[in-house]
Amino acid sequence: MDLRIVEDDLSGEAIRALVALHLSGMHAHSPACKVHALPVEKLRQPGVTFYSAWADGNLAGMGAIKELDSDYGELKSMRVAPAWLGRGMGEAILLHLLNVARARGYSRVSLETGQGPAFEPALGLYRKHGFVNCEAFADYVLDDFSQCLTLQLPKPLPPGVQPHPS
Repeated sequence: MDLRIVEDDLSGEAIRALVALHLSGMHAHSPACKVHALPVEKLRQPGVTFYSAWADGNLAGMGAIKELDSDYGELKSMRVAPAWLGRGMGEAILLHLLNVARARGYSRVSLETGQGPAFEPALGLYRKHGFVNCEAFADYVLDDFSQCLTLQLPKPLPPGVQPHPS
């Protein structure tokens, strides 16, 4: 499979349809006041970098990273296209976003998500990669539905320094 994850300006019909599907899914599985998924116009705001994932020339998923401050980012709008569910696409997008965060020098990334069966696959992926529950951040409020997760990112080693074997 040829996989490319690229920064996207959200102008294409396919990506706009996937964003709409994401918003629709969030509204279907979340209380209306708890839908924090961003529409296209907010995904284009300064401080938000949006990526699309393309497998064999087909749109396979999306994700974004929002800068909260110079060393802290938030993951947003992670979604896999239905035809690509269960094929490792979510993990590929997550790893790409974490690499972007490391390249920017972030010390941690966080996210807000819901609870319940619709959110379990994503929660399993985040936990697999070390995310743990945390206090609310930004404007989020923890309650019976919303939960926040965070991941501390290791500080990059200076050029030429090798990691010490454990």
